[in-house]
Amino acid sequence: MDADKTRIINRLRRIQGQVRGIEKMLETDQCCTDILIQIAAVRSAVNKVGSLIFERYAANCLGQARTPEEMQAAASELLRTMNNFLKGGGG
Repeated sequence: MDADKTRIINRLRRIQGQVRGIEKMLETDQCCTDILIQIAAVRSAVNKVGSLIFERYAANCLGQARTPEEMQAAASELLRTMNNFLKGGGG
């Protein structure tokens, strides 16, 4: 497994731990302000993971293009993917 993928997986495991911590905070009736701060931290961490994955995808997608036509198709696909990623996270 490459180093970037390992870092992403480690980040995801930390996020899992943060979410478990939030669950425990709810179970033990912790302060809502503290819970919301932790939720914001998880949201930020998930966004960072998404950005890292998108960067890997972009490098791979564009790196495989060999002709101007393939480059144009890859760029179009990249823009579609980016727009879908940025639209996510509504509620």
